[in-house]
Amino acid sequence: MEKSKSFSFKPVAALLGVQALFGSLPVIGKVVLAVIPPIALVGFRVGITALILFVVQAIRRRLWLTSRKDYLIMAGLSVFGVTLNQLLFIGGLSLTKASNTSLLAATIPVFTLLVSVIAGYERLRTGKVLGMMLAIAGVVVLIDPRNASFSSETTLGDVLIVLNSLSYGVYVALSKDVITRNGAFRSMMWIFIFAGIVCVPLGGVSMYSAGIAGVSLTVWLLVLYIAVVATAGPYLLNAYAISKVPSSVVAVYIYLQPVIGFVLAVLFLRESIGPAFITATLLVFAGVYLASRKRNPQPVEA
Repeated sequence: MEKSKSFSFKPVAALLGVQALFGSLPVIGKVVLAVIPPIALVGFRVGITALILFVVQAIRRRLWLTSRKDYLIMAGLSVFGVTLNQLLFIGGLSLTKASNTSLLAATIPVFTLLVSVIAGYERLRTGKVLGMMLAIAGVVVLIDPRNASFSSETTLGDVLIVLNSLSYGVYVALSKDVITRNGAFRSMMWIFIFAGIVCVPLGGVSMYSAGIAGVSLTVWLLVLYIAVVATAGPYLLNAYAISKVPSSVVAVYIYLQPVIGFVLAVLFLRESIGPAFITATLLVFAGVYLASRKRNPQPVEA
């Protein structure tokens, strides 16, 4: 008798949504960071997301986790997946270029795969490694390292972005079991609540020091967009995908972010598509396919 699992498009659709929503963050974040301090933005982002998730779960009456040990696990995951991730990313973004940020984000799937292999969750398959290499090549062709300036002026920001990639890679690699047990909404609610214990007070102090008198309504609306659309939405979709497919597959879809960003630029900013974009897109999609495809199941005798 041969055992096989039917393909489900839902995790793929969720991962595509994650990249589309996360892909809008670097540019919008740069606009907001010109007015609001990085730590204050993190506080707003985490606090608003935690509040939204708590309200949703309170209405659904699904607040509590399945076991006491899961609260400790969620607290640990919140450090890597939200607290360090948010602080390092926003801090790094404020000190480096958006192109540097997009290029260095290509290290997230690599860190995720390495942590998954070290923890014993996945095996280091040739197809997965080759897929990541193809996708990385696509990102390099698309962004063009010549546009990224790794000078002494951006070095600190670049280091923070790499550390952010490592932190997020640890979170994605280690969160599958607990999220599967408790569900995406409930897991994300507690992860953001634990992160809010640290991030919200720090953000409040930072915003109080900077003052809010010069912040326009447009900037506040962008902050709300970052919290709801570019944080709560993709984190929930990502958590759903993590519960359905291997962690390294979730991470490798990150390579689609710059491609989606360029497509949006073509649609809304009327930018042109050149040979480099077509080549990069083919490389990225080929890499994502190789890294995420399942091996043919071996026949199992009855």
